[in-house]
Amino acid sequence: MSIQDKVITIIAEQAVLEPSDVTMDSTLESLGIDSLGLVESIFAIEEAFDISIPFNANEPQKSEFDISSVASIVKGIETLIAAQKG
Repeated sequence: MSIQDKVITIIAEQAVLEPSDVTMDSTLESLGIDSLGLVESIFAIEEAFDISIPFNANEPQKSEFDISSVASIVKGIETLIAAQKG
């Protein structure tokens, strides 16, 4: 399973949607994911990929990690995984 597919699956679970309902252009807000769902999504992604996401739930706008869309989340994860492999 690709990073993109894994992320879409995790986000779909949080939004109680089918993965086919989640596109790369989807925003978490458009999928109905609230701030608690966002935090749960971040934890699930960290666990699935064994990475640590630089994200502050109290100040999401100030986070280094772009959560504006599914595509930006996938890109951020790819960057973190590449940095980890160093």
